[in-house]
Amino acid sequence: MVMNQVVVVIGAGSIGQAIARRVSAGKRVVLADLRQSNADAAAGVMADAGFEVSTATVDVSSRESIHVLVETSTTFGDITGVIHAAGVSPSQASPEMILRVDLYGTAVLLEEFGRVIARGGAGVVIASQSGHRLGTLTAEQDAALATTPADELLALPMLQPDQVTDPLHAYQLAKRANSLRVMAEAVRWGKRGARINTISPGIIMTPLARDELTGPRGEGYRRMIELSPAGRAGTPDEVGDVGALLMGQDGAFITGSDFLMDGGVTASYFFGELAPN
Repeated sequence: MVMNQVVVVIGAGSIGQAIARRVSAGKRVVLADLRQSNADAAAGVMADAGFEVSTATVDVSSRESIHVLVETSTTFGDITGVIHAAGVSPSQASPEMILRVDLYGTAVLLEEFGRVIARGGAGVVIASQSGHRLGTLTAEQDAALATTPADELLALPMLQPDQVTDPLHAYQLAKRANSLRVMAEAVRWGKRGARINTISPGIIMTPLARDELTGPRGEGYRRMIELSPAGRAGTPDEVGDVGALLMGQDGAFITGSDFLMDGGVTASYFFGELAPN
C-alpha cells in the first residue's frame, strides 16, 4: 500500500490556501482552523478545484490541540508539507493573546510537526514585515527566542506584561521570534531530511489586512502602501508563488531562511520616505 503524502495547512485563509493550491496536487490536504466554518469554506473551494481535502479544528495557543492535529493528520499518510498561516493581528488581540498565539503557538507547531515531518518534506511559516522593523535585540535575546523550549517561552523576562504593553510591539516581537525560531528549527528538521523557512509578507490583501486598513492603525497602513517602492499592496497569489518555491524542488537548498516580501516597505522605512523623523 502506497501511503498518501499529506500537506497540513494551519489557518485556512487566503494565504494558506494560495500556497496549498500550488504544492498539494496529488496529495491529501488537511485544512485546520480555529473555526470549523472557515475550514469548511476553504475545503469547499479546494475540493471544487480537484484537491482531496479533510478539515480539522485547531487552537494554536494550545499544545494539546496542536498535538491532536498532528496525530489526526498522520492517520492520512506521511506529512510532507506544513503551511502555518494562522495568527492574530495588532488590531484583533491583546499583547498577551498575540504572544500566546503568534509566538508560543508557532514554537509549539514547529516542535510538534518537527517530530513527524517526512524525509524530503518542507514547511513554511508566515511571519511578517513587522518583525523586520523591531529594533535590534541582544544576542542573548535572539538566542532565547530561538531556542528556549516552547513551554518556557512566555516566562522570558523580555515577554512579561510590564515589558510588552502595546499590541504592535507584541506582534513585532512574535514575528521576529518566528524567523529566529525557524532558523534554529531548521537544524533539527534537517536531521529528518526536511526543510523549514519563513515568509515575511507586507500588506497582503486578505480579510485580516482589511481589518487593519479600517482599524485604528489604518492611516499608517495606507501610508505604507502609498510610500513603498511598489506603491501597492500584495496579493495572496504572490505569497503563494514564494511558498511554492520554498516548498518545492527548486528551493531544495533553502532552509532556515526568512523571505521578506513587502513591496519595499521595510526598505522605505529604513532608507526612504517612511523613515521615522
